[in-house]
Amino acid sequence: MLYQNLRLTTEAGVARVTLARPEVRNAFNADLIRELSDAFARLGADPQVRAIVLAGEGKTFSGGADLNWMRAALDCSEDENIEDALAMSDMFRTLDRCPKPTIARVHGAALGGGVGLCAVCDIVVSASDAVFGFTEVKLGILPAVISPFAIAKVGRSHARALFLTGERFGVERAMQIGLVHHCADPDELDLAVDRVLGELRTAGPLSSQLAKRMIEEVCAVDYAASRELTAKRIAAQRVSPEGQEGIRAFLDKRKAAWAQA
Repeated sequence: MLYQNLRLTTEAGVARVTLARPEVRNAFNADLIRELSDAFARLGADPQVRAIVLAGEGKTFSGGADLNWMRAALDCSEDENIEDALAMSDMFRTLDRCPKPTIARVHGAALGGGVGLCAVCDIVVSASDAVFGFTEVKLGILPAVISPFAIAKVGRSHARALFLTGERFGVERAMQIGLVHHCADPDELDLAVDRVLGELRTAGPLSSQLAKRMIEEVCAVDYAASRELTAKRIAAQRVSPEGQEGIRAFLDKRKAAWAQA
């Protein structure tokens, strides 16, 4: 698929997906939603990709919904609006379920759906002056499609405080509620992303993916079920080639094969 609204590069196992609509603050429309879904589905299935970095071109990570797209929605029927919303929900689900580790590189602002992108990425690295907000209620609408992912990220208490007011907040609060994991000065943002990538490179590629999947599996069941599930997961990985190499490398006091590049 030829992307019109994204830039995609891959180097040394790291795919970089950049929202490329800077003239509208990388806002969402139907085309961008479709392209994000396609890109992350493809990268998630690519065995050469170890991690994915999501960024925004220009001055802003993502300002939410495109004004022209919103204007067009005024003339759409309720059923047509449902179809649009379902496509957006499926896009967030695709990013959320991407098997590869995902990093959001946030600068400028992440508002509305832009916060949704933060919610579905595993690790969020933000510039210290970035601004966040679940701002939909300011427009008389709801942070509805992003809510399953945002609530899972920040919890019910913070969702109730922030969804209802639509207030904007800075990085300090974003870190307090678990939306952001790392903060850096704007001119050191790429270095901070590279540090995270460096940590991922020292982890077993399959182990990272399985750990991500296991989190969802454990959260979906009670302890009795998780006891059996986690025992099987660790046993299978211990006898796998990656597990065997990692343990032997540790005992031999050397780098594992995947960390030597």
